[in-house]
Amino acid sequence: MADVLNALVLIANFIIVPGFAYGSQLALGALGVTLVFGVLRFSNIAHGETMALGAMFTMLISWWLQSMGIGLGPLPTALLALPFGIAASMCLCLITDRAVYRYYRRVKASPVIYIIVSVGVMFIYNGLVRFIVGPADRVMVDGQRFIMKAKDFKTATGLDEGLAIKTSQAVSVVCAVIAVAMLFWFLNRTRTGKSMRAYSNNEDLALLSGINPERVVLITWLLAAALATVAGTLYGIDKSFQPFVYMQLLLPIFAAAIVGGFGNPLGAIAGGFVIAFSELVVTFAYKRVVAYLLPESLEPAGLVQLLSTDYKIAVSFTILVIVLLIKPTGLFAQRTT
Repeated sequence: MADVLNALVLIANFIIVPGFAYGSQLALGALGVTLVFGVLRFSNIAHGETMALGAMFTMLISWWLQSMGIGLGPLPTALLALPFGIAASMCLCLITDRAVYRYYRRVKASPVIYIIVSVGVMFIYNGLVRFIVGPADRVMVDGQRFIMKAKDFKTATGLDEGLAIKTSQAVSVVCAVIAVAMLFWFLNRTRTGKSMRAYSNNEDLALLSGINPERVVLITWLLAAALATVAGTLYGIDKSFQPFVYMQLLLPIFAAAIVGGFGNPLGAIAGGFVIAFSELVVTFAYKRVVAYLLPESLEPAGLVQLLSTDYKIAVSFTILVIVLLIKPTGLFAQRTT
């Protein structure tokens, strides 16, 4: 029985707990992508770099607060700086919309043109991040590192394997739940949110009903910027701030949005967790788990790993291709934005 429990602790420590944290981050990123697609009708390729910029703003303000001796005790100071980072990211998105995207809305450009333009915005954002903080890794996390340490878990349970829960992982899940709850409350309970949903479902009918399209666009960019900043900051706290990583996160985020059904917030959340757990399950080395469950004579010599962590991004791509081939509308076909 102890061997089975040890195997379960290993799975919880390396798959379940990190999966919920990573899935929360991807879900928030996918929500921002699907919100822009559902309302503004284009795939925002620059969303990953919006996450990077939002996380960068939060990190810089967090460093300033730390230099002033201001913090949140056991929690990361970045949480205190997050509202300022969201405000800065919102300003940047609104400036970009006025300087770039508004012209293409006015001329009613095709979605392909929007995608090409957003690629250009992506490179500008990436260059801006590297110009300000450089390409090196930056540490965002401070405060208490662990809620539960592996050593304490071993002492309490008497098992050979320990379960560690980082503060950043718990913060990711809690912040994601709060952000999602606030977003759905806004979309379903407020007049502005209902206007956005109406504009998304039928633009012509919404305009005839007196809905101001510029206001809808404004609110959409504000929400997308807020979601991107929260997602980017949570990822930076949980891992580290790496400017180039956010560009690589674009594929898992879009895969999550497409798996759940582009334009569907619930689908984006589900897709985020599908992608996160798939990556961890496929790239985890099961040697120690199998060793606990099988007799010693049958203990495997290799890592018992389906795919190396170097090819983790291939998991997202494979899932994306399979979904597009089998069910292009995603897991949730009905649009609810």
